[in-house]
This record gives sequence, C-alpha cells and structure tokens, in this order.
Amino acid sequence: MPLEQLNALPEVGAYAELLKCCGATRWVEKLLARRPFSDVERLHQLADEIWAGMTESDWLEAFAAHPRIGGSKPPEVAKDTASWTSKEQSGMQSADESLKSKMAEKNAEYEQRFGFIYIVCASGKSAPELLDMLTRRLYSDRDTELSTAAGEQLKITHLRLDKLINGTARSGSFQ
Repeated sequence: MPLEQLNALPEVGAYAELLKCCGATRWVEKLLARRPFSDVERLHQLADEIWAGMTESDWLEAFAAHPRIGGSKPPEVAKDTASWTSKEQSGMQSADESLKSKMAEKNAEYEQRFGFIYIVCASGKSAPELLDMLTRRLYSDRDTELSTAAGEQLKITHLRLDKLINGTARSGSFQ
C-alpha cells in the first residue's frame, strides 16, 4: 500500500497493518502517534527511534509474534503474516529432514536457555546458515542474546515495513 494510504487509514486499520511489521503493541501505538509519515525514510527513522525506547517486555511481545525458524505452525498472533514469514524463511523449505530435526532440537534448547524463541532475520539465509547462527548464539549470555534478538527483530521490522509500503523489501536493506 502506498504511504499515503497508510497515513489515511483509520487508526484501527493502521494499527493492524503496523502490527504485521512488529508484534510489540507499544511500538505500534507510539509509531501511530507520529502519523502522518512524511516519507518512507522518515517512517524507518521513527521505527528505529521508537524501538530504541522499548523494554524487554516489548521485545518479548514482538518475538512471540513469530513462528519458530523451521517450524510448521505459526502462533495465532502471526496468522496475518504467514505469507511474509514463508518467504522470509524460504531457506528452510529446502532443508532435508535431518537438518530440520537439528533445527527443532536447537530451537528447543535455545528456548529452554533464554526463555524466548530464536529470532533471526532469515531473509536470504540458507538452512545451514540459520542452524549455524542458532548454534553459535546458544553460547551467549541472556543479556547479550536478548540484545542480539532485539536487533534481529528490528531488521525484520524494517523489511516488513518495506513490504507493507512497497510490496517488496529493498535489495540488501537492513541485512
């Protein structure tokens, strides 16, 4: 949808569209309060500024709106983003059963260790790459991993804002 259309949507409609980009409701509310957006670059700048002011509970809420990498069933809250998620995680679709099994095992280990799902901007990454990243991140302490996951969430948010406004993510943007 063009930016002008997002600016013109009633608040409830704009809220639903922005929630597809980031599942943190406080982030969406704060971004909505800054409408109208003058241009796409300003929208991205505001997304960054507002995300920088979010807390752990906001980050965890955003993470919970994602399916597991390689998982077959997204959470109910992510149903409106299923087509985006499928494309974002397309590297996992070609993975063999052994790799998918290892990913599921490491996902469970990650969740047990950190208390939230593995968040990574998966766009353009292969299944072995995603598994390798997950395995390496298991060695982080919780604070470091929470910060890393929040950074990955912001990359995903930017890609989804582009998809919302332009229908596609800018090449090489926010990776």
